[in-house]
Amino acid sequence: MSLKVNYLLLAFVTLLVISCSPEHSKIIVADYDDSQITMSDFEKAYTKNVGSYEKAVEDSFSNYKNFADLYVNFKMKLKDAENRGYQNDSSLASELIDYKKKVGVSYILENEIVEPNIKEMYEMRKTEIRASHIMFKPDDASRVLANKVLDSIKAGAKFEEMVQKYSQDRFSKPKEGDIYYFTAGQLPYEFEEACYKTEKGQIYPEVVKTKFGYHIIKVTDKKPRDPKIRASHILIGLRDAAGNPVDTNLVKIRMDSVLTALKSGENFGDVAKKFSDDPGSKSNGGDLGFFERRTMVPAFEEAAFKLNVGQVSDVVKTNFGWHIIKVTDIQAYPSFEEDRDNLKEILKKTRYNDLYAQLTDSLAKKYNYQLNETVIQQIFGYNDSTYVGAELKGLESIGEKPIFTYNGKNETVNDFYSKVKWDKEYTAKLISIDLLNKAAKKYADQMMLEEVALSLDKTDPQFADLMQDYQNGIFIFKLQEDEVWNKVKIDSSMLADYYQKNKDKYTWKDRVGFTEIFAKKDSVIQDYYNQLKAGVNFDSLAAKTERTGYKDKKGKYDLQVVGSTEFAKIADSLQNVGDYTEPIKNPGGYSILRLDIKDPARIKTFEEAKPELTGAVQEAESKRLENEYIDSLKKKYSPIIYYDELQEAFKVENN
Repeated sequence: MSLKVNYLLLAFVTLLVISCSPEHSKIIVADYDDSQITMSDFEKAYTKNVGSYEKAVEDSFSNYKNFADLYVNFKMKLKDAENRGYQNDSSLASELIDYKKKVGVSYILENEIVEPNIKEMYEMRKTEIRASHIMFKPDDASRVLANKVLDSIKAGAKFEEMVQKYSQDRFSKPKEGDIYYFTAGQLPYEFEEACYKTEKGQIYPEVVKTKFGYHIIKVTDKKPRDPKIRASHILIGLRDAAGNPVDTNLVKIRMDSVLTALKSGENFGDVAKKFSDDPGSKSNGGDLGFFERRTMVPAFEEAAFKLNVGQVSDVVKTNFGWHIIKVTDIQAYPSFEEDRDNLKEILKKTRYNDLYAQLTDSLAKKYNYQLNETVIQQIFGYNDSTYVGAELKGLESIGEKPIFTYNGKNETVNDFYSKVKWDKEYTAKLISIDLLNKAAKKYADQMMLEEVALSLDKTDPQFADLMQDYQNGIFIFKLQEDEVWNKVKIDSSMLADYYQKNKDKYTWKDRVGFTEIFAKKDSVIQDYYNQLKAGVNFDSLAAKTERTGYKDKKGKYDLQVVGSTEFAKIADSLQNVGDYTEPIKNPGGYSILRLDIKDPARIKTFEEAKPELTGAVQEAESKRLENEYIDSLKKKYSPIIYYDELQEAFKVENN
């Protein structure tokens, strides 16, 4: 055969091998019984184990091998659980359902309410807005008037004139309705949402309702937000130390001194310490720390937020006095992850309850929720003077009646009250119609969310994975119970045998025992010391110790490792048993210590080591039984791990 033919044949075989190679994700890394573990399975499990794909990619081949061994053992255990019929075990199924409800509700609230809204808020908070408004009372007549005023403005009436004529916000009215700068999460959401939808210089085209009333809104400025600035200031106050108004001529003299010092190059902080009237910041060189919009009074903020780092303001007048401000730092806008907890807290304080109500109201429609008001009246009729926690009256006639229904399911009065009775929100409160309605709504909302959770794994792959992981966990736990923990049997002969083979591991370091006489006053301890020198029995004085927790022990301390405490060091420095120290000053009082015993380093006796031996033998037995169980699985399922294939783990991205 010619060289050319050989070359072509080799090329053909190579091409055949390449074309027939399986996709990376489908590479088989292990076989057991009639099951296989693919590269995709392995990489997914490994990534979850180490916490991130990036860490998994950087890990070593030896770690991949070690994990493969453990992962195959894990998969064989799950196979064994399946063969034992754990999936049909009613107690395990009940546990899984309870977990699905509990975790599912949290998962729904996080994904339906929290996550989308904090992401929206994060983007909104990159911008700050200045707005003015005309506010009307929260009643129907005011709503009608607000719409008429808005129509007038659309027809050409001046917004500022309408503020003076109609606004019922006494704080913003003198300032042409100006409510200053804000960002998302600082004002009622309905108000903010309207502002973010409105261009600078424009009026929102509809009347906006908030808990404060009805608003006509004009956006006067929009700009990128500086989340927080750090500033220092020097304050010359409006009043003197006695609380009297200051002489403006004296203010001018002091302010001239401040300005002269700053212009001559003196350090701003040193000048603040010398001249500022602000007791809260003066000692820190005027430092106010970081603050955001709507934290300080508007005039102060107006000046401060215009400054760059290092710039010093002109004199700024506020209702606290006269300020000179220096900006020392500007905080960069945080990443979403950095700001996540803060955003969650803002959402919780501002919109969460409303969003929760919107979600549960939609579920009420979906599941045809019906409150049985007649039964509510009957419960109250029997129990108009009953406090929650006491036995409910009338249960023999209404106990099995439904208090509400949803999705074809009933919540009986018995079931309902079994919840209310132990609910801290209602315990010891007098039963009323309002209380019963609120409790019914609370439990119905929770139960409808649980209803969604029960089928969530069928529509949400991520939640399905979470539930699968939990099911695997409870199956493995039961296997460990059945095959390891419940089989561990320990007796005295096992402990004794283990002790004889391993007693060198169980040792005491040098220890010391001592007794203390403690008194809070120097004069008392000195008197005790003089009595000791005169021959008074040490134990009789130790019985008078003032040390909390040691009076019943008559001042006696158990053996302590030398050097573990200051007292142990001092006691060990005494030469002979019975020797005692001079009075020693320590936190809270004075002590005299007597050496009672020195116990040199030694091997523990069997009885002394017994608590540790029990734990060690139990662990050793558990390992032995675990290994026996794994060996039995290997014989049963004949696993094969293709370690060479693991060389390709994480070599293909996005597989």
